[in-house]
Amino acid sequence: MQRRFYILDVFAEKKYAGNQLAVIRDAADLTGEAIFTPGEEIPFAGHPTLGTAWLIQQEVIKQPVPQVVLNYQVGQIVVDFTYENGQPRELWMQQLEPQFGPVFEAAAVAAVLGLDPDQIDSHFPCQEVSTGLPFVIVPLRDLAAVKACRANTKALLELLEHTAAKNILVFAPETYGPENDLNVRVFTDYLGIPEDPATGSANGCLAGYLAKQRYFGLPRVDVRVEQGYEINRESLLLLRAEDTGRRIDIRVGGKVVLVATGELV
Repeated sequence: MQRRFYILDVFAEKKYAGNQLAVIRDAADLTGEAIFTPGEEIPFAGHPTLGTAWLIQQEVIKQPVPQVVLNYQVGQIVVDFTYENGQPRELWMQQLEPQFGPVFEAAAVAAVLGLDPDQIDSHFPCQEVSTGLPFVIVPLRDLAAVKACRANTKALLELLEHTAAKNILVFAPETYGPENDLNVRVFTDYLGIPEDPATGSANGCLAGYLAKQRYFGLPRVDVRVEQGYEINRESLLLLRAEDTGRRIDIRVGGKVVLVATGELV
């Protein structure tokens, strides 16, 4: 039996960037799953969600639609589409409302990352945030600090021993691409990936953090985030968030690029 497979890059503007995803149609007789990514994957992660929605629109529906609704065990997730010349331009997914956890001392976080404490932006906290998967969000002063990070997994897990978060996101308002707003690195060695090229779940946490902290001076966020530059997989994630005073609404978006397709025998 032949099965059609697709290799996609998600949160990418070109091939071999972003976070790669393999999707196999009619794969129930293989493992019961139709989506395969390296290592473990959470069911509401950004790149499987956007990649699967893109494939459904392109290969099943085969015409422009405003949105695709995916049924997961955690519930329904809506993916909205924008188009250019009849082809998907950007895909957006709503994320769960963020939950904010403990704040960590900047000096302790700096030690884990191999930084000087003054490389962390003292105007904002180092804080655990979760939209389903928790991350510690660390604001850095500049791109040099981001590049200098060397996450010590053992020290990180000791620091986070009594918290839900086991992964860390660092960011700075200085970027490689002048069209972008923030540079991000995500260290997820606890999940089996030393550094992730493009992480929708982590950046959803970041979006909630930015809105709550009024990082840009407003309760609203609409930014372009570059990630993966340190591991040569230049990625782009789009973040929108708004703190209404009653809740924080978050959307994570990006582009999907088809890398290859073929038949699995």
